[in-house]
Amino acid sequence: MKVAVIGLGRMGWPIAGHLAAPAHGHEVKVFDISADAAATWVGDHAGGAAASVADAVSDAELVVSSLPADTEMHTVVDEALAHVAENAIWLDHSTISASGARHFADELAKRGAHFLDAPVSGGVDGARNGSLTVMVGGDEAAFARAEPTMAAYAGRVTHMGASGAGQITKMTNQICVVGVAQALAEGLDFAINAGLDPERVVHVMTQGSSTSWEMENRAAQMIAGEYDFGFSTTLMRKDVGLVLDEASAMNVSLPVTAMVAQFLADVHALGGADWDWCSLMERQRRLSAPNGAAQD
Repeated sequence: MKVAVIGLGRMGWPIAGHLAAPAHGHEVKVFDISADAAATWVGDHAGGAAASVADAVSDAELVVSSLPADTEMHTVVDEALAHVAENAIWLDHSTISASGARHFADELAKRGAHFLDAPVSGGVDGARNGSLTVMVGGDEAAFARAEPTMAAYAGRVTHMGASGAGQITKMTNQICVVGVAQALAEGLDFAINAGLDPERVVHVMTQGSSTSWEMENRAAQMIAGEYDFGFSTTLMRKDVGLVLDEASAMNVSLPVTAMVAQFLADVHALGGADWDWCSLMERQRRLSAPNGAAQD
């Protein structure tokens, strides 16, 4: 299959790599706003670099995108529309607004093509390991065509409903994970201030009802105060902003999510814009320290 991959960030790079692997037999062409990034990817993988978005999509049967936000998606789709092949499938792994996803689906439909909103969960590790969870909205027949290709980099792929349903599912995911992560930060800080060994506390809790993905995969870094990796505070703030906008439109109250959104803004103000968002622990730690100073 001829595949175009647009966006070679932390998620797009490994996704493109899995698709280009000889075992899957795809002909992959990549495009990124950074020509150097595209050239480096081509140097590491079997594939080619496109000179533009139009060049990337012009003969692609499947377009895969992974971009930061609605703004970038609008720019890319606007450039691509006149060049997308009829009956092509555009599989978007960005986290964007549900209304944006529906708009892009409508625009691609006018070209006789299909748009699937397909945000992912599992983080950079999941992308590298080929174990992402993909939640997909859009035409069910188009999903059935794309599903085998997603198996190259995903452990679980689920069709959630009409256009926008993938994004709504991802928002639900983010509501749950930010609340759990803040609770973990508070719990760990509570245990540390009580004089307990936090690693031993985590060992006990992972065997019980309080365990979570965050506890199993982020507690050690939170205890150590190591945040230079993963999914940034800036990106999580963007995701939570989408959630709160959607909730407002639906007249749904999300008090815990709104509170954590403010806490993430506090982390940003502490200099943590590029830290992994589990740095909610740093905010908690500094609040508990004498005079607001960071603990050792």
